[in-house]
Amino acid sequence: MVTFIQLEYIVAVDTYRHFATAAEKCFVTQPTLSMQIKKLEEQLDVIIFDRTKQPVIPTEQGKKIIEQARIALQEAKKIDEIVKDVKEEVSGALRIAVIPTIAPYLLPLFTGDYKRKHPNVKLKIEEQVTEKIVENLEKDLLDVGILVTPLHEKQIIEKPLFYEEMLIYSNKNHPLLTKPVIQVGDIATSEIWLLNDGHCFRHQVVNLCDLHDLESDDLPFDFEGGSLETLMRIIDKEGGYTLIPELAEEVIPTERQRQVRHFTNMVPLREVALVFTRRFAKTKMIDRLAEVIKASVPKHYLDKSRGTIVEWK
Repeated sequence: MVTFIQLEYIVAVDTYRHFATAAEKCFVTQPTLSMQIKKLEEQLDVIIFDRTKQPVIPTEQGKKIIEQARIALQEAKKIDEIVKDVKEEVSGALRIAVIPTIAPYLLPLFTGDYKRKHPNVKLKIEEQVTEKIVENLEKDLLDVGILVTPLHEKQIIEKPLFYEEMLIYSNKNHPLLTKPVIQVGDIATSEIWLLNDGHCFRHQVVNLCDLHDLESDDLPFDFEGGSLETLMRIIDKEGGYTLIPELAEEVIPTERQRQVRHFTNMVPLREVALVFTRRFAKTKMIDRLAEVIKASVPKHYLDKSRGTIVEWK
């Protein structure tokens, strides 16, 4: 008879692709974990993992078994959540990942309030890029992500939170600041600074301004980084401009506020959402999290109709 322990062990090995690491994460010895997986393979009369590969990988039959194991384990977790719902409890661990262009601006706004309202929830928060968040949601290493949507991923549920405007940030002496009208095409030049590849905000800027073939020859050096704060400081010193999300404007010092401009021919928006898999069980935690985040941002951020959503995928 297949046990939940065996399912947990094969999921752990698939997640970490290493028997010793999987055993450590499951708080058992490696021989115990290996023995239970071997026993499961004998019961099912299939080989779940190809042990000749390094790192270890599942066989074709093993992939299907592991996929079903993840579903079974998630469904079992829902029993605890049903009981908590009946008792009106919001408690347990909530593992959250936030993309770097949202984390420094949004996390300080809501985390304290959420914890004070729900002291029995243990928050574990990390910064990760979108691709990693989706991967870790599928592996059940995360409960929920906060990132920019739409993702167009069938296995992911998206719960939109708010819509922030994409703004222009330029050097204080740049001619853009003197223009009465700024259109999207005005910033499609080689003076624009971008985050490195892998960040959804970079792809949104590229899509908005049609920068796919742009060469930034007018910049003093090539920058590969994921911090908007670093990018703005470089612009302050070296010139040029970039785009920033609206939440970033909220923390810019007063003396630099005049370096921020809006487009006059459109209001480009990015949709920020909670994302989780269809197997996710902690629905009450998610609902409460969404409520607190929405209450923490300016009210006009909740209005989707104020502009045009710029997709990045």
